Amino acid sequence: MPKKDEICEITFSEKVRIFSHDYLKFSGYLLNTEVPAHIFSKKLYSNLISTSQLLEDFLDFHGAKNSKDWYFFRELAASIRHLSLGCYSQRHILNRIVFYELTDIENFKKEGEKTFSFLTESLINMAPVIIDEAQRLNIPIPDETFDSADFPGVITAEMLEYDIDDEDKDQQKKNIVKIASEFKTIAEMFEELSFYEPYQIDEILKIVPEKVNEVEIRRCEMLVHNLQSTFDTYVIHGGYRFGNRKLKQLRAYISAVFHLLQIIGRLLHFYERHLYEAGYKNIYKKVQERLASLVNPETLLDRTINYGLYYVCHFLNIGNKLANEILNENIERTLITVGIPVELGFHSRPSLLVAKIVQHYGGKVEMCVGKDRFDASSVLDIQWAGGKIQKEKLNTVTFEGDTRALGDIKILAKVNYGEDTMGKGVPLPKELSYLK
Repeated sequence: MPKKDEICEITFSEKVRIFSHDYLKFSGYLLNTEVPAHIFSKKLYSNLISTSQLLEDFLDFHGAKNSKDWYFFRELAASIRHLSLGCYSQRHILNRIVFYELTDIENFKKEGEKTFSFLTESLINMAPVIIDEAQRLNIPIPDETFDSADFPGVITAEMLEYDIDDEDKDQQKKNIVKIASEFKTIAEMFEELSFYEPYQIDEILKIVPEKVNEVEIRRCEMLVHNLQSTFDTYVIHGGYRFGNRKLKQLRAYISAVFHLLQIIGRLLHFYERHLYEAGYKNIYKKVQERLASLVNPETLLDRTINYGLYYVCHFLNIGNKLANEILNENIERTLITVGIPVELGFHSRPSLLVAKIVQHYGGKVEMCVGKDRFDASSVLDIQWAGGKIQKEKLNTVTFEGDTRALGDIKILAKVNYGEDTMGKGVPLPKELSYLK
């Protein structure tokens, strides 16, 4: 419990009036459905986020989660906050889309606007319910209201002069290689979730929240956010207009994926926390049903998966090809000559381990046998090379390409490619623990 000298003497009724004032003022503003769509700007959503969070925290502090009278009012505040967070990120994407050099831009924009409209309409649906609930709780409704001029959009016809040139920035290759490699790793994480046709609702319910849930999406969001921060700190400080186009385009893919993951995370939180399982208490179930009547759960999931997750997978897939180009343009290259697997040569196990090393780093590595070159990321290619090595009775082989991968191949070669002379597996060095 708070100490006596920390307790404010203002009554709960007076405090709830204060903490609800701006929140209710914004709710009254949302009642005006004649407001043009462009007025639903980042400034509006930013205010909705802050006022609803302030009220939600206040109500939580005073035990609204355990009060039949106040629980629904608290849930409305939480709903406004998370939907507004989704709206803010989606508005950001729509504002920045002209600067992104992305593929399938028209359809992406169309689906984004559809998602934005659904979220905004859901907020508008909540507005009269919030006002009614406040009146039921005897919370005064503010007399004043906002004007549309209070919420201008961020886009104007003017652009500030471009007079800081980022072309001369020291773009350290090791950081570019690190970013491209990490982008490829994140893209691989989403490969099993990729899809090409919209999911039907029964299919969505099979993966949400079993496979696709807030916890996993937030984890991925943090990885992409870290990647974006590394890019901006160590590669390019400037915006999208000038500079190395490949790097700028990769930055655009990173940004689009990051903001989409933000949207997915907020909507999944709202679904899982407020619509999916409300608990065993009757009051929880009633509130869940009331919220579901204001925000259609099926449409929410459709936008989350068939827009958000679809384009995350799409942009990661397309960006992965670009990351691969950037990676191979910037990796340090060298060559090594190592022995072949004793007795059995490049059969399945050694070929697989070599290919896994190359795939792990993502840079191009070739296996050179005489004048012939083989793709060292392909098990089949390595085995073809192994046949040539055996036929020509060679004792060594040369690998050429990504220095990082070659270093690990050299380590692998020192332990006879992970097996004894009878073909039985042996423990790998700790540097190759990722192969297990």
